[in-house]
Amino acid sequence: MGLDNVAVQWPRTGRFYDPVAPAEFVDFADLAEKLPLHAGPAATLADHVAKTGTVRVTGYTELVDLLFGLNGVLFATDAAAEDEDPVISPDDCAWIAGGLERFVVGHAEYGDEITFETVSAVLRKALEGSRLAEQQLRWLQSRLDALRDDAGNAPQWSYSISELDVLAKFYRRCANRGFAVYADF
Repeated sequence: MGLDNVAVQWPRTGRFYDPVAPAEFVDFADLAEKLPLHAGPAATLADHVAKTGTVRVTGYTELVDLLFGLNGVLFATDAAAEDEDPVISPDDCAWIAGGLERFVVGHAEYGDEITFETVSAVLRKALEGSRLAEQQLRWLQSRLDALRDDAGNAPQWSYSISELDVLAKFYRRCANRGFAVYADF
């Protein structure tokens, strides 16, 4: 079992959130078919979204948390503490989509494969020249070091730009149509 992000109607009615009909995501199947042959994980993700209106995000949590500089972004931990429901609001879906979209654009010069090293390079480049660059770069380095194992080895991430683009499109769709995302464990 893992963490699924399920598109739900916002706001909730009654005690429960009503899932969004998968038909709202049916065009993701077309997206899956248009992806290049080597984009297998991205096509699988798009196809799953098209069929279920759900994203299995367990494999992305560490990466997304690093990109956003927070913990539990896809777990909706702030919402869980605040509302007692692990829900990402439509506004927060827009925030997640925007961050992922900016990362995808920023990663373009590093190629299609997303690794720990390329993520580090994109984040460093984004921070360079900022007002508090030195402080932020030290903070980033501490986050990167915390992800290494006891032997100092980096996580063995291997995502594609297409895969993160599909993930961003899921959250963008939710934001644009006023859906929330329920973190289902």
